[in-house]
Amino acid sequence: MVAKRIIPCLDVKDGRTVKGVNFVDLRDVGDAVELGQYYAHSGADELVYLDISASREGRATFTRLVERISDGINIPFTVGGGISSLEDAARLLDAGADKISINSAAIANPALIDQIATRYGSQFVVVAIDARCGEDGVWRVTTHGGSRETDKELFAWAKEAEQRGAGEILFTSMNHDGTRQGYPCDTFARMSEELSIPIIASGGAGSVKDIAEVLTLGRADAALAASIFHFGEITVGELKSELKKLDICVR
Repeated sequence: MVAKRIIPCLDVKDGRTVKGVNFVDLRDVGDAVELGQYYAHSGADELVYLDISASREGRATFTRLVERISDGINIPFTVGGGISSLEDAARLLDAGADKISINSAAIANPALIDQIATRYGSQFVVVAIDARCGEDGVWRVTTHGGSRETDKELFAWAKEAEQRGAGEILFTSMNHDGTRQGYPCDTFARMSEELSIPIIASGGAGSVKDIAEVLTLGRADAALAASIFHFGEITVGELKSELKKLDICVR
């Protein structure tokens, strides 16, 4: 059985992590490399770094940071945020990132998925999808943090992304994101049924139970979380211990 992955997510702005918490044993919680090392030592399988900088200067800083992360941590890491061209992806992959995550840019230009996958391989491409379920029961893909609805339907877009060369799907339910009340497991299960690539569940984790359910009932291959780890509520190691007690296969 393939082990389920636990993936902490870190937001980075101008080279510094934000939404961090004061870990007692970290000198500088804002340092993305040191925080990444902390999570790696805690048992994280992978990391995701999202660049939320708006400026060109911030992007250049992020590229230099990716080089430092690559030198400083020994687990795979994905980077996302502001990747809108093959050149952007190339810059970050060449700097040492293991994978890149694209979201709005792929919706605006679906061929970008093909371009990156053709040049680097599907294993380097994560397509992130934010979607909201309407009152009519239809899941519609959104952009700009869920504030703009597109004409794309969730399952059709996920399938298209897979066909174009995505190696993984990172799906966030905007109905559940930030609520800390669990995931829409039936939606994840359907996506797992329809796709043959791994699915990473994001947005909604408030407890061990929530993560356990999305990995079992939702059949997700990995769970990505931020605040549950950053605010010291549970460590990655403690989470994995609890999942093992529930007979969920983790490393």
